[in-house]
Amino acid sequence: MFPVRRRVNPFDEITREFDRMMRRNFGFGEYYNEEERGLAMWSPRADVSETKDQIQVKLDLPGMEEKDIQVTLENNVLTISGERKYESNEQEENYQRMECFYGTFTRSFTLPRTVDPEKIKANYKNGVLHLTMPKKEESKPKKIDIKLG
Repeated sequence: MFPVRRRVNPFDEITREFDRMMRRNFGFGEYYNEEERGLAMWSPRADVSETKDQIQVKLDLPGMEEKDIQVTLENNVLTISGERKYESNEQEENYQRMECFYGTFTRSFTLPRTVDPEKIKANYKNGVLHLTMPKKEESKPKKIDIKLG
């Protein structure tokens, strides 16, 4: 029989050192394992794209309900925040590994002044928040015709 090998994550030591530094310098609590870290902090992934007519932001928010997500715009800063709640039935569940993140999050994006704040639209479907931010008409590129003579 061969010995069982454990996969080594090269970032484990960096993560432990970062936790020690935060505790030492800022008094933050220690996360004893991956499960506690997953319950303590998370930041949803975002895709931001731009065309000549609009800017789009997509955030992955699986397992959340629309009522748990807030989108605000203040001083050209778009802020998306919310909370993905952890629901556990201790009697039935016995996790061996927990990689999903839970808890509150906040993501902020500074928008260019070319975005028309009155026309921003948000749509949430299949765990993805999709924001469409049209640009103001005066900020869109205009073609200037050249006349001969």
